[in-house]
Amino acid sequence: MSNRKIRWGVLSTANIGLTKVIPAIMKSPHSEVVAIASRSEAAARAAADRLGIARAHGSYEALLADPDVDAIYNPLPNHLHVPMTLAANAAGKHVLCEKPIALTEAEAAQLRGADQRLLIHEGFMVRFHRQWQRAHEIAASGELGEVRLVRALFSYFNDDPGNVRNRADIGGGGILDIGCYPVTAGRFFFDCEPRRVVSLMERDPGFGTDRLASVIADFGAGRQLAFTVSTQLVPTQSLEIVGTRGRVEIVIPFNAPADGATALLVDQGASLDGSLARREILPRSDQYADMAEAFALAALGQGKLRWGVEDAIRSMRVLDAIAESEKRGGWIAVAEK
Repeated sequence: MSNRKIRWGVLSTANIGLTKVIPAIMKSPHSEVVAIASRSEAAARAAADRLGIARAHGSYEALLADPDVDAIYNPLPNHLHVPMTLAANAAGKHVLCEKPIALTEAEAAQLRGADQRLLIHEGFMVRFHRQWQRAHEIAASGELGEVRLVRALFSYFNDDPGNVRNRADIGGGGILDIGCYPVTAGRFFFDCEPRRVVSLMERDPGFGTDRLASVIADFGAGRQLAFTVSTQLVPTQSLEIVGTRGRVEIVIPFNAPADGATALLVDQGASLDGSLARREILPRSDQYADMAEAFALAALGQGKLRWGVEDAIRSMRVLDAIAESEKRGGWIAVAEK
């Protein structure tokens, strides 16, 4: 395997980048972070100094023009995901974009016009974690019987009016911010797309964002995804894959710790309290680093990513249908356009 490395540039000093993704990219054997940009050169320099990054750019445009950058990590607010991803692609850069990749399916579809020789990947790091992969293996093995239900809960509390997650005009709200994770889980564990969805939402009276949302997605053949997400409930998360003879629970499904082992519970229902469930301990894994390494290898031509632009468009199609269900008050078909 080649010793070459992908040289990364980071668009913005967003907190998720500074605290999670950039340190993880730095762990990738085939990656190095060489530049970071902000609309404020002082902010970019402070972030660069903090993380040991060589170059700081005072504009996004300067970063995209940097000839020593091969790939861009785009953690900008949701409304800038597609515009800046397209700009980076036009500048000859591969792009790892934070989820959700767009505000709507129609916006995501613009990415089909990008240079297909360059990678564009939506950053669902959970799919690279061993706990998700192992849960998928168990579900596919037949141990659970016929898998009929994926059930999830994901919440945190944030009522800061200045936070981008509470700005409806730029893609804030629970469904786009964290509802995309259970949607990804349903598609991942059922290995197919939902046929229709129905949703119930409660909106913050001041922000206008969905702060509590529950969704059912019908995957056909008796298979359902059921989840609730909230931006204003006590922090918690859970994910179960349930079949006719057993279930798998991923103990920390979305924010798995990078510095410790994780666990799966495999339960055949021998005790209703779960005390007789089999506990599988999985070794320490940084899902962001694993995603960055897979991306870097694909960019170097030494691997292939399973998910690309078309997968991201299909994900947005489901999220669009969830939003439309709220408006219409009933089931919405998830139809390809």
